[in-house]
Amino acid sequence: MQKLRSHTVGVDSGDVILFTDYEDGGEMWTGRGQRERRRHIKFSEKYKKPPTVQLSPSLWDLDATTIMRADIAAESVTKSGFDMVFRTWGDTRVARIRIAWMAIGEMSELDDWDVL
Repeated sequence: MQKLRSHTVGVDSGDVILFTDYEDGGEMWTGRGQRERRRHIKFSEKYKKPPTVQLSPSLWDLDATTIMRADIAAESVTKSGFDMVFRTWGDTRVARIRIAWMAIGEMSELDDWDVL
């Protein structure tokens, strides 16, 4: 559990189309085996320390004739951003994915002192 020591809590969010492979015959739509896409997301303001990041699919466009396999993760979370990662494998065919994200964490305050 992340315990926030500040009364200044920042909540940032967004909704990102990660890819649309059906339009140009990309490997997520036509491929086989392990496939991955990632995108770096930058927060609108820097947090005091790396926040908690939650991801969820907000658009899920898949082929109905194959098994749906997917892994969505926030990786390399820092004070200023994170990597949004989508993975699939096997014969899963993904036309497009949009992912919503939300970051919650402690923000710096004007009264914060940096004592060396």
